[in-house]
Amino acid sequence: MPPPERSLTMNTLLAQLSDLHIREPGRLAYGRLDTAPYLAQAVQTLLHLPQAPQAVVITGDLTDFGRAAEYTHLAELLAPLPMPVYLMPGNHDDRDQLRQSFPQHRYLGTEGFVQYSVPVGPLQLIALDTVVPGASHGTLCPQRLAWLADELERQREHPVILALHHPPFQTLIGHMDRIGLLQGAAELEALVARHPQVQRVICGHLHRSIQVRFGGTLAQTVPSPAHQVCLDLAPDAASAWTLEPPGFGLHAWSDAGVLVSHTVACGSHPGPYPFHDGGQLID
Repeated sequence: MPPPERSLTMNTLLAQLSDLHIREPGRLAYGRLDTAPYLAQAVQTLLHLPQAPQAVVITGDLTDFGRAAEYTHLAELLAPLPMPVYLMPGNHDDRDQLRQSFPQHRYLGTEGFVQYSVPVGPLQLIALDTVVPGASHGTLCPQRLAWLADELERQREHPVILALHHPPFQTLIGHMDRIGLLQGAAELEALVARHPQVQRVICGHLHRSIQVRFGGTLAQTVPSPAHQVCLDLAPDAASAWTLEPPGFGLHAWSDAGVLVSHTVACGSHPGPYPFHDGGQLID
């Protein structure tokens, strides 16, 4: 089925995918789940949105083990997307292999942290690296925070979306909070509070849609295009995943200067159906 005709809009759209966990072709995540068809479904959902996003950011856990063959598979699955795609590492990724596998993505740099700042229409997307190699938790060291402070000063005149993998807030999902951002969250919140141009702090890692006030703005996570973390707020809840409906985020900067964030369900669904027939409410 061809994509629908695009309606005209003055809005700038940034799509956010996260936590893809792509394996080599034929390999299953956790011995149970082929994540590739789920990403392919998300890509098709994105391509059939009524308005095309100007860019896509993927906030970490691009692959399951950070292997070359996994990144090759990822590149094939993302190939249908015609807009710029900005990649970020998560705790399941390998920075060096990511750079080697995507040499055309020059914004990734050549060494050290994967941190960058790129324009998306009037928005400025700033990516902040929270990865601790070999560990599941994240951190923000003074060096990373200093880089962000300098970049936020440079971008005072632009609305900013700040992206990182590990959310800088407690989600109340105990086993995930224990591998969350364990250093630098308070410092980040204080820094964001000094910069009202930060419209949103967008994160991955949680495989769920979660929102919280943070530094005078909103911080949020998005669902995975594949599996979700089980919603259990007991402190001792088991670490487990579920095949709840998959999704991704869509952040819309309106011509009125307001950022509105939506959660998009992946796949095709019945409808749309009209609420009215010839101007009359259908009984």
